[in-house]
Amino acid sequence: MNARPADKLAIAVAQLNSTVGDIAGNVEKVKRARETAAAQGADLVVFPELFIAGYPPEDLVLKPAFQAGCRSAVEALARETASAGPALLLGTPWLDGGKLYNAVALLDGGAITALRYKVDLPNYGVFDEKRVFTPGPMPGPVNFRGVRLGLPICEDIWGVEVVECLAETGAEMLIVPNGSPYWRQKGDVRLNIAVARVTEQGLPTVYVNQVGGQDELVFDGVSFGLHSDCSLAFQLAGFQEAIVTTQWVRRNGTWRCENGPLVDSVEADRADYSACVLGLRDYVNKNGFPGVVLGLSGGIDSALCAAMAVDALGAERVRCLMMPYKFTSQESLDDAASCARVLGVRYEMLPIAAAVEGFEEALKPVFSGVPTRPRWPAWHDCATAGNPRVRRDQTVWSYPKTSSRGRRPRSCAKTKRMKTHCRPMPCLIRFWSGWLNEKNRSPQSSLRVSTTTP
Repeated sequence: MNARPADKLAIAVAQLNSTVGDIAGNVEKVKRARETAAAQGADLVVFPELFIAGYPPEDLVLKPAFQAGCRSAVEALARETASAGPALLLGTPWLDGGKLYNAVALLDGGAITALRYKVDLPNYGVFDEKRVFTPGPMPGPVNFRGVRLGLPICEDIWGVEVVECLAETGAEMLIVPNGSPYWRQKGDVRLNIAVARVTEQGLPTVYVNQVGGQDELVFDGVSFGLHSDCSLAFQLAGFQEAIVTTQWVRRNGTWRCENGPLVDSVEADRADYSACVLGLRDYVNKNGFPGVVLGLSGGIDSALCAAMAVDALGAERVRCLMMPYKFTSQESLDDAASCARVLGVRYEMLPIAAAVEGFEEALKPVFSGVPTRPRWPAWHDCATAGNPRVRRDQTVWSYPKTSSRGRRPRSCAKTKRMKTHCRPMPCLIRFWSGWLNEKNRSPQSSLRVSTTTP
């Protein structure tokens, strides 16, 4: 335990990348972060939400063996805080009285000195925490070496009640562990939420967010702090790990951060690209894949994907294939080869004519008599001879008065025919189903007229 003046507090923000289910690996990251923070003179190291388990753990957190493993890891880390060095504020699942909570544990002086449970469990979008966790009771602050810290967890600051309760029970500062995924301009949303809570209660806030990819989710980090006047105290970089110790001083009854780093966040297309690269890197690495193989067509889409793969994994882990057929132009071949050369990836030519023609030959008996180019029952074919409900192949489609987006069908500028927001694939399925039904009944019969809406 470090001795320090009562009006100073050094808080290390551990914006790190955990792995779901890898308790041992996450524990090692905690230990290394504590060593780094100790060298920076930190009193407390704060980690993101559910860091020991990895976020989001989903159904894995329901397994008793996993719950026990997380608890054992936290208890072992608590014993290590008996030695010199900073305390730990660590997110973990916690079983208490037969109920499972999304918790944050304060580890100091060789023991678990406090536990707080998440109150507002999100149950929308990508979140389904109500299914696996129990909401915690309204929390009070914890006493950390003479400072009363409020510890709301992520969603707890998106509403008013939890922060209001902490303020009314004497919290001097909020420290908020988060697992907040990225979408474009999400940083502005988070900042606005935090500013609203600071404006209401006047409590300085340290917002610690996870970084990294987990399956379809990407967490961008961009941890930040706010003073009680809502000015920005510090902000960390996005899409990269960081361990930064911020120095807080109590002046005139409130806490302020001295010389906190202010890193500009990446925005718009650059942020989207960074998210794709980070998500791909973690998906490949966390699943233990040696690398990726992708088709390089000579087009802009595959070139962009190849560039992302190289930025994520390095050229030595990316293998590109050109799979030419009789429709592939020489320009496509040249562009694909040039792209591979610039990126420095392994590039191979794999002609597919034999495979395609073999499939065609094998399927020929099954599809004998099927129209080779069926017409899409979409809006460009929905009007003939002044009747917008009759197609030229005599199949009838009944369109609603309004489209799926609530607007009336409108005329297509190019064809002067009615246009609506129908979905081509269900229409095509209906087309083939009708054709097969008629073919099975009578090979001579024409397509059945349908009067249902596609």
